[in-house]
Amino acid sequence: MEIGEFSMDFFSLLGKRAIVTGGNTGLGRAFSLALAKAGADVLVPSVMDDGGETARLVEAAGRRHESLEIDITTPGAAARVVERCVERLGGVDILVNSAGVCPVADVLEFGRAHWDATVAVNLTAAFELGHEAGKRMIPQKSGKIINVCSLFSFLGGRGSAAYAATKHGLAGFTRAYCDELAMHNIQVNGIAPGYYATEITRKTRSDPATSQRVLDHIPAARWGEPVDLMGALVFLASRASNYVNGHLLVVDGGYLVR
Repeated sequence: MEIGEFSMDFFSLLGKRAIVTGGNTGLGRAFSLALAKAGADVLVPSVMDDGGETARLVEAAGRRHESLEIDITTPGAAARVVERCVERLGGVDILVNSAGVCPVADVLEFGRAHWDATVAVNLTAAFELGHEAGKRMIPQKSGKIINVCSLFSFLGGRGSAAYAATKHGLAGFTRAYCDELAMHNIQVNGIAPGYYATEITRKTRSDPATSQRVLDHIPAARWGEPVDLMGALVFLASRASNYVNGHLLVVDGGYLVR
């Protein structure tokens, strides 16, 4: 391909079909809307009812929204999610593994119940969905799998060893599946958000001293907003990133450089 063939259409997702787990709350909702604004139809599997807000946003962007109430950790759930996307939207081009949990407890109180629940959502479900999506993407010789990693894919995790362990594991899974699927023109990448102003960080942000400690570590000197991630997500989902594979794109305002 010659450089003259490049155009902004490389960033378009017009006609693509996407699955976004956890796509109706927090950063997941921003991901769903970003894909819709770029032209994709979106299926959101979730156990959370958002009162139809994500559907309204996606449809206001002129795209189709489908929902599926399902616990993605239950046996057979991944296959049902992919089948629903194929049935309702006509195929699967993009998978965003965004669903995640982060139980927090003192190290001596953090036991197997916390660990098992975190691994089930953050890591095992992401693998099963990637595996099922791959069954559709390999025959069509195209696809994008985007795993929502974290700064804690690189750091420790005081208060939640399971969260850090699963996010490290998700980074490894991203690289392993790149190695498995790149030959089929499927790109598998991770996006690693830093500290964002969402519901999950409300407690931290509401404590001035704690919030300031976070801000002192961020060269951008502000908390991230969900909109800060939307362009990066569209890039990884689009043709513009076809030679980006096995990469973790950190979007953290510079946190990791300090």
